[in-house]
Amino acid sequence: MQNFEKTEYYLKSVCCGTEFNDGNWELNCPKNISPSLIRTVYTQKQLRIRDLPGLYCFADWLPINRILGGSGKPITYKSEGLAKKLGLKNLYINFNGYWPEKGAFVKTGTFKEFEAYSVCARINPTPHKTLVVASAGNTARAFAHVCSENKIPLLLFVPYDYLDTLWFEKPLNQCVKIVSIESGSDYYDAIHFSNYAIEMPDFYPEGGAKNVARRDGMGLSVLSAVTTIGKIPDYYFQAIGSGTGAISAWEANLRFIEDGRYGNNKMKLMVSQNYPFIPIKEAWDAKSRDMLPMNEEIARKNVEAINAKVLSNRKPPYSLIGGLFDALSDTNGEVLAATNYEAQSAAELFEKTEGIDIDIAASVAVASLIDSVKNHKVEKNAVIMLNITGGGIDRYMQTHELHYAQPHHVFKLTDSKEFVKAKISELFK
Repeated sequence: MQNFEKTEYYLKSVCCGTEFNDGNWELNCPKNISPSLIRTVYTQKQLRIRDLPGLYCFADWLPINRILGGSGKPITYKSEGLAKKLGLKNLYINFNGYWPEKGAFVKTGTFKEFEAYSVCARINPTPHKTLVVASAGNTARAFAHVCSENKIPLLLFVPYDYLDTLWFEKPLNQCVKIVSIESGSDYYDAIHFSNYAIEMPDFYPEGGAKNVARRDGMGLSVLSAVTTIGKIPDYYFQAIGSGTGAISAWEANLRFIEDGRYGNNKMKLMVSQNYPFIPIKEAWDAKSRDMLPMNEEIARKNVEAINAKVLSNRKPPYSLIGGLFDALSDTNGEVLAATNYEAQSAAELFEKTEGIDIDIAASVAVASLIDSVKNHKVEKNAVIMLNITGGGIDRYMQTHELHYAQPHHVFKLTDSKEFVKAKISELFK
C-alpha cells in the first residue's frame, strides 16, 4: 500500500440526480425511485496523469481510498499491420494484457484486472467481512489474483466448466476461497448462488455493474486511448457479455467532454456478441428497452455453442437507467455479432498483423471491426478505438509456470439455500 493524494469525488444517481457521499459501499440510488446506476462525479475535472504505479496513474478518475501493489495498465498504440490490411488510416489499438515489448504487464491477461484493482482499492479495510464475486472466468481470475496479492478476503463463485480459466503465477493466498456450481451451469447460476452468500452477515457483494469502481476501472481503456491519441475517437469497438465495459466507455467519454481538452464528440459504440448467444443484439435490434423473453433451455444451448464463454451473461445491465440501452441510444451505437469461425479467423489475422495473441472475446471485437469495414459502417479515415480486452495469454503461459486453482466445494444446481449457506460457513470457520 502506498500513501497518495486521496481522490475526491461524490456519487450521483442517474435516475433522479440525487447527490450523496460514498459512505458505506454504496451501490444504489438512496431514493430507490427506479432501477438505475449511480455514477462518480470527480472534483478533478481535467484528468492528470499522476506519478503513481500501474493503473493508479489515472487515480484522478478512480473512486479509491488507497493504492494496491502489483497493477499493470492499459496501453494504446496506432496500428500499422491490421490498419494497413483493413485500409484504415487512424486505427488505434487499446491493448489490455501481457505484452512486455509494448509495456503491457497485466498478469491475468485481461482488462478485468483493472476493475479488480479499482474495486479492491475502493474498499476500506474490513478484515471481518468477505467480498463476494461471481464470474464466468476472466473476472474471477482477476479478483482472485488481486485479492490474493493484497490479502483481501474473497469468496468466488465460478461455474465448474470455466475452472480452467483460474490459472495464476503462484498458488493463491488462503484468504481466497473458490466455490463452483456443477458442470452445465453458467454465469447466471454463479450469480444466483452468490446471492445466498451475500444474505449472510459476514459477506458483502462486489456489486457488478452497479459498483462505480468496477465501471471506472474498466473505463481506464478509454482514458489510456484518449490521452494517447489526443482526442476522443469516433468509433469504439468492444466485445460484450454484460455490456458493463461499453457503459464504462460511454461514461469516460462524458467526463472527457467535460474535461474540454479532447473534443466534444461521443464515440459511436460498436459492441459485439458471439453468435448464436446474442440476447443484447436481439433486444437492441427490436428497439426494446427490455431484454426479450429467453427460454432457459435454448439460452444454455446457445452458451454451450459459443467459444467466448465470458460473453454469456443472461441478465446484463441493459434496461436500467444509465445502463447499456441508454449508452447505445446516446451514442447512436450498434450491436454486432460474430460467429466462432469469424472470431477465430480474426484472432489469426490479428496475431499475423500485430504480432501478439488475443483471447477469444477480443477476437469477436476484431471480427466485428473487419465486418464493419467490409460493409462500409466506418469511414477509412475515422479515428477508431479497438479495445482488445484480453491478450498475450499464450505469451505469458510460454514464459511462466502456472498454478491452477481448485474449488473448495462444488455445489449442485439443486442444492438448497440453507445447504449452500451452511457449506460456506464451514469454509470460513
